[in-house]
Amino acid sequence: MSAHVSRVRRLYKRILVLHRFLPLHLRALGDQYVKDEFRRHKEATAEEADSFMTEWQKYKDTLQTQVLESSGSPRGSVVFGTDLSEEKLSHFQDEQICQLYELMLESTKPNKQFDI
Repeated sequence: MSAHVSRVRRLYKRILVLHRFLPLHLRALGDQYVKDEFRRHKEATAEEADSFMTEWQKYKDTLQTQVLESSGSPRGSVVFGTDLSEEKLSHFQDEQICQLYELMLESTKPNKQFDI
C-alpha cells in the first residue's frame, strides 16, 4: 500500500472518530458528507489530492481542538465549526458554493433527524 493511501485512510478514520463527539444529528450528517467527499476524490489528480488533503487536515485539526475544549462542558453548550473567510469563499467554484449552502441548510434544520 502506498504512503499516500495510508495517509488518506488515517485521516479519514481520525475524522470519523472525532465525529463521535458531535451531537447525533451533526454526526450523521458529517459522517455521510466525509464518506461522499473521500469517495468522490478517489481519482483526483495529484494537485487536487494535495489541496483536498490539506483542507481535510485543517478540518480535523479544528474539530480535534474543539472536541478537546468541549470536554467537561455540558453537552448542549458546545458550538462546533468555524466561519469561512470571504477570501476563502472567493476561491470556491459555483458547485462548491451550492454544496456548502445545502450543507448549511441541512445542519441548521429545526426538526433534527435524530432526537434522543
